[in-house]
Amino acid sequence: MSGHSKWATTKYRKGAQDSARAKVFAKIIRQVEVAAREGGSDMTANASLRTMYAKARDSSVPIDTIERAIKRGSGELEGVRYEAISYEGYAPDGVAVIVECLSDNRNRTGAEIRNIFSKNGGSMAEPGAVSWQFERKGTVSVPRTFDEDRVLEVAMEAGAEDLSDDGEQWVVTCAPGDLMSVRAALETAELSPGAGELTMVPTTTVEVTDESEAKRVLRLIEALDDHDDVQNVYANFDIPDSVMAAYGD
Repeated sequence: MSGHSKWATTKYRKGAQDSARAKVFAKIIRQVEVAAREGGSDMTANASLRTMYAKARDSSVPIDTIERAIKRGSGELEGVRYEAISYEGYAPDGVAVIVECLSDNRNRTGAEIRNIFSKNGGSMAEPGAVSWQFERKGTVSVPRTFDEDRVLEVAMEAGAEDLSDDGEQWVVTCAPGDLMSVRAALETAELSPGAGELTMVPTTTVEVTDESEAKRVLRLIEALDDHDDVQNVYANFDIPDSVMAAYGD
C-alpha cells in the first residue's frame, strides 16, 4: 500500500481527534476558489469545480460558504488571488515527498516549506528531482460495506485501472481523465462513492521498518500538511500498518 493512501487514513483519524475541521474547510475552500478562477463558475463546463464542490460537500462545508468561494474565484466577489506551487524534497530515509500549495506569496511560502523540511530532518530538492517517482491518477473511495466484486465490476466497466483496500474503504484508481465518469458510474450503481480527487501515486516505494525512523518521516509529513498554504502532501514511504496505527492514536 502506498504512502499517500496510508497517510490520508492516518490524517483523517488525527483530524477527527484534533477537531481540525476549520483548517480542512479553509484548504478546501481555497481549492474551490482556484478551480472557479481557472475554469469559470459554471459547474457543467468546469470538471475541476464539480470535483471540488463534491469534495467540499463530502466534508460538510456549508453550501453558502462554497458558493461565496465560487464567486470570489470567478470575480463576482473580491478575494485573494492564489498561485499553485509545487515543492519537492526528501524525508528521512530517502523518502520522496511532493508538496502542493496554493499561496498568495511565493517567497514566504517557499521559505516556510524549506524551514519545515530542515527542522524535521528532511531536505528540499530541485524541481523534477523526485516527481518522476510518481504518476498523476484519479481516485474515488467507496465504503467497505459494499461487496468488493460488485465495486470492481462497476469501476472497471467505467474505465478504472485498479481497486485496493486501504483498511477502511475501497479505493478505485483511474486515469485523471476518467475520474468523473468512474465516479458517476459508481453513483449510478448506488455504491455511495466519495467526491473523488486527483492524486499522485508513487511508482516506487521506500520501505521504512525502523519505528523511530518511521515516526520521523510521519512527523515531517504532518508538519507540512499542517501548513495553511499546503493543499496536498504525497510521499512514497512504505511503513508497517502497526506503526501507522500507533502514530494515529
